[in-house]
Amino acid sequence: METTDSKIHEKFMREAIRQAKKAYALDEVPIGCVIVQDGKIIARGYNRRNTDKNTLSHAELIAIKKAAKKTGDWRLEGCTMYITLEPCQMCAGAMVQARLTEAVIGSMNPKAGCAGSILNILEMPEFNHQVQVTRGVLEEECSELLSRFFRELRQKKSVKKLLGKS
Repeated sequence: METTDSKIHEKFMREAIRQAKKAYALDEVPIGCVIVQDGKIIARGYNRRNTDKNTLSHAELIAIKKAAKKTGDWRLEGCTMYITLEPCQMCAGAMVQARLTEAVIGSMNPKAGCAGSILNILEMPEFNHQVQVTRGVLEEECSELLSRFFRELRQKKSVKKLLGKS
C-alpha cells in the first residue's frame, strides 16, 4: 500500500518530469525540477545549457533562483526539490547552500551524481547543513526519458555521419 508521502512525492515528481519534457523539446538533456513549499510549487526549472549557452543553466540552479525570488530569501528552509536526475556537484552544492530541507530524486546518475553515486554532498555531516534525500521516485519514468533522449541523439549523430556531415 502506498503511503501519503509516496503519493505526494509522485505527484510533484510528475511535475518535474513535465519540466524535463520542456528541455527535451529544446533538444536539451531532459532534466527538470520543481521546488515545493507548504504543499505548493513555488519554482520550476529545466535544463537550458545549450539554449542559454551557459554552464550554469541547470534545472536546479534555475529553480533555486526563482524560489529565492519568490520567497524573498536565499534560504529555502522548509522547501523540497523534486529533481528527475541526481544532481551534479555544482547543483548539489547549491542545494546545500540554499538550505533546502529535502531533495526527492527520480533517477540516479552513476557517472556524475553527487547525491550518493560518486559523492553525497547533500548528506555530508562535515557541512553546516544537510539535505534529506529520498531516491528512486518514479525512477523508471525518469530513466526512460533520459534513455530515449540519448538513444535519439546517437541516431541523429549516426545519420549525420552517414550523410558526411559533422
